[in-house]
Amino acid sequence: MKARVNGIELHYEISGSGPWLTQSHSLGSDASMWRAQLAALEPHFSVLRYDTRGHGGSDAPEGEYSLAGLAGDVLGLLDALGIERTHFCGLSMGGMIGQQLALQTPRRLGRLVLASTASRTPAQAGPLWAERIRIAREQGMAAHVEATLARWFTAPYRAAHPDVAAAIGALIRATPVAGYCGCGAAIAALDLHDQLAALRAPTLVIVGAEDPGTPPAMAREIAAAIPGARLEVLAQASHLCNIEQAAAFNRLLLDFLLEA
Repeated sequence: MKARVNGIELHYEISGSGPWLTQSHSLGSDASMWRAQLAALEPHFSVLRYDTRGHGGSDAPEGEYSLAGLAGDVLGLLDALGIERTHFCGLSMGGMIGQQLALQTPRRLGRLVLASTASRTPAQAGPLWAERIRIAREQGMAAHVEATLARWFTAPYRAAHPDVAAAIGALIRATPVAGYCGCGAAIAALDLHDQLAALRAPTLVIVGAEDPGTPPAMAREIAAAIPGARLEVLAQASHLCNIEQAAAFNRLLLDFLLEA
């Protein structure tokens, strides 16, 4: 399904029944990244999964995007669907969007789950993002597949699950260059950490113990900055811990979201 939001078409899917839960995916992915969570969530929640601007079935306009704009897309989608309040679960870029949403419109969010994410991009990482954007522009997204998979999954998992690695690799390859570069610019400008003390949403922070991109130390900083936040570190997992350790991730997610 699609909705017209902020001048573009956003693709979304709804399943399950119960209170609303919105899920936001990583850079270079799409809503299908959450398939391993659906069977656990659908008996308890109306699950809204959407493709971020520049990804999947959503439009991919040229130009630099901003986190405020990406959060505005979510709010526009909620408005279009008549959803007044939702829990929110975001991974990586999705977690950045979740932080922005919680700061921007706290009344619209219930519980907040931030997985494999960051609250600021260090100045020294600026050249890294500029290089990733350059490679995408000059060589296409296929040039990012192998290096990204190496960051997103542990080597033993990739060896044992080549089908999963191939499926995620196909998502990376299919990401529009304009979308990757637009969202990459938003990530490069990420600077929310000093505002996190203002968050009041009950928050769960999840990270893979072997995540090189958003490591446990980064997750600990986020959890320490948000009043009352809880931190969980998943063993034998890298960046896409929701896939690599799906059963453990789902238990944490359900326990937190169903907490009285």
